Amino acid sequence: MNVRVRRLDSLSDEDRRMLFDRRPQSEPDVLQTCSEVIDGVRTGGDAAVLTFTKRFDGVSLRAEELRVSAKALENAESALNRDVREAIERAIGNIERFHSMQLVNEDRWMEVEPGVWCGERWTPVETVCLYVPRGRGAFASVACMLGTPARLAGVERIVVCTPPGGDGSVDAATLYACRLLGIDEIYRVGGAQAVAAVAFGTVTIPRCDKIVGPGNVYVSAARRLLGDVIDPGAPAGPSESLIVCDDSPDAGNVARNLLIEAEHGENSTAALVTHSESLAEAVAVELSVQARRLPERRRDFAETVLGDRGGIIVTESLNASIAFANQFAAEHVALMVREPWSVQSKIRNAGEILFGDFPIISLANYGMGMNAIIPTGGSARSYSSVSVRDFQKMTSLGFCTREGFERLRPMVSAMSRDEGFAAHHLAVEQWDDASVEAGVLR
Repeated sequence: MNVRVRRLDSLSDEDRRMLFDRRPQSEPDVLQTCSEVIDGVRTGGDAAVLTFTKRFDGVSLRAEELRVSAKALENAESALNRDVREAIERAIGNIERFHSMQLVNEDRWMEVEPGVWCGERWTPVETVCLYVPRGRGAFASVACMLGTPARLAGVERIVVCTPPGGDGSVDAATLYACRLLGIDEIYRVGGAQAVAAVAFGTVTIPRCDKIVGPGNVYVSAARRLLGDVIDPGAPAGPSESLIVCDDSPDAGNVARNLLIEAEHGENSTAALVTHSESLAEAVAVELSVQARRLPERRRDFAETVLGDRGGIIVTESLNASIAFANQFAAEHVALMVREPWSVQSKIRNAGEILFGDFPIISLANYGMGMNAIIPTGGSARSYSSVSVRDFQKMTSLGFCTREGFERLRPMVSAMSRDEGFAAHHLAVEQWDDASVEAGVLR
């Protein structure tokens, strides 16, 4: 395996740009294709969805076959081995336990000054599309990570869009996860045509208020192009990881952790940053050993990623590695250091931080309960992992007693006069409150 070991201080400007600017860049042909698909679905509805599904997925369907049948949902269980079913059930349980703490079940109020009360109320988005990708793998785990918080949030109508396999079928594990979550509205459609369908609505596929979930460059581009029609959700592009090490960890374990995200696809990013040159060299050797244990397709992905989109970066010190991590703002950060509790508090920009004796990225991807749909491409500087709140919106609440009104009136009058809004200050100056009785917040 050809793994680059480079010193941070000797990186070229182009290498730095590629490392730190990992935002998905849609090529002109991708944008042109997505625009064609969007226009087609907007005017052609189901017929256009079927045409593009045939064109891009090689699957011929009828409109009535777009929605997965109740029978197919029932049959999914028998198509899976018991250990897979139990793993999905356990994953959903852990995700639910963790995400339950994010719920706000009642209005919250505070008295900002006497008689002036402000509050907030969280309510579910009414209709949400969960996008579960398929292509370089099947992703029942994504269905678990999206469906569990959506259900906890109280979303009234949860729709799943997922691309069909070559034979037109939908992944059985994904269907089983949906069934466990009480989701029965599943459509075998993916790509830009799925995004357009839920943005505009068709006879068969409902219009949704929001779409959440990872996808390929066409899905990402379509979501951006349709951002004024449907809430596109947080960005979720190709997988990426950063392993931060001192000189203490086992090189084989570091290599194993590094390969986890590298095997996702050729557009993924996986990097090790360390100030230990001896560890860097040992990991480079171990990667060749560990990669041979992967299936050929996954090994090819890992070789491409570690050769072109990451690799091993050597810094001057652990503090320099931490600074690199904060600039890199990775989706997954694994700390493999002697004093992880003191180091983890210094990482400000990351989708998730794993540390301790077992900072294994796949533990979090599947079983720990944290959400694995995490901001990518450096967007962890301002975005968070998917949570219950991605499926809710907050409404501000305000309540004034007579005392509060009298206290605020001169301030509002002064500021609105200064800004030139006459109706604003006339309302508070001339409000007829003779019949208003002093109220209290109940």
